[in-house]
Amino acid sequence: MSEMGKVIAVCMSDKKGIAKTEVPSVRLVPDWGVEDDAHAGKWHRQVSLLALEKIEDFRRKGGTVEFGAFGENIITEGFDLRALPVGTRFRIGDALLELTQIGKECHTHCAIYHQVGDCIMPREGVFTVVLEGGVVKAGDAIELIPADPARPYTAAWITLSDKGAAGEREDKSGPLIGEMLTAAGYNVVEGLLLPDGTGPLKRQLIRLADQRQVNVIFTTGGTGFSPRDLTPEATIEVCDRMAPGIAEAVRAYSMTKTPTAMLSRAVAGIRGQTLIINLPGSPKAVRECLEFLMRPLEHGLETLLGRSGDCARQ
Repeated sequence: MSEMGKVIAVCMSDKKGIAKTEVPSVRLVPDWGVEDDAHAGKWHRQVSLLALEKIEDFRRKGGTVEFGAFGENIITEGFDLRALPVGTRFRIGDALLELTQIGKECHTHCAIYHQVGDCIMPREGVFTVVLEGGVVKAGDAIELIPADPARPYTAAWITLSDKGAAGEREDKSGPLIGEMLTAAGYNVVEGLLLPDGTGPLKRQLIRLADQRQVNVIFTTGGTGFSPRDLTPEATIEVCDRMAPGIAEAVRAYSMTKTPTAMLSRAVAGIRGQTLIINLPGSPKAVRECLEFLMRPLEHGLETLLGRSGDCARQ
């Protein structure tokens, strides 16, 4: 059953990193965002939402802020936005929004932080894309539509390569993962190319798992004996639970292709409800391993996300 809330105010700005200004109404454009707003574009953070309840909490602590002070487009009432899963939809009149990210990274304090002494948007705000357009204004009803439990699994890939990140080598393995997953019916939401090492990879794994709630993340590269091959270490550090059977099975299968597969240090693990799997770096090995994993992967995700029945009864 859907829940109902209300639009308290709508805001926009023509620059990123500054407070937005309350306006009488905004026009939402499909696959773009708020018309003439700085954050509009073909990406996953087109329209930002912030709960009135969180703004009032900030005000009770002594903060004096107007609507739009934290860079939010729509102020809502009636929902604990951060508690909603990615995939939740919001019907506001003719417009339809879909939740794509909870909170955001804040590497440096923006103008908003310096103006009001804090910015609650990275902690309390959520981000959406526009599926259907329309005009939104204060007082409009919001119908919350729960995420469809049968929607396609979401996936992301990350390539680890110093030369690739420096533009000295074309990345073929990451895009191949994306192509194969898309062909298998997955919704591939992001693909990244990072240098080897642990820092950037850990940050992106945490962001994709916690904020974007991606169902499965594949890494490619960085699993060998080179001093910079630290993909397994980064994966282990961010996971809550390990899934050693996946890496063991992939190594055993790969050994039927080449004896050097025994040198792979790849691991697999779980963070929250996200499965993270290390794959080799070469496109040939990526294709072979991913083809091998496809069928058991679906069952694993069903179990992780509670979409399957009792395994003992299967």
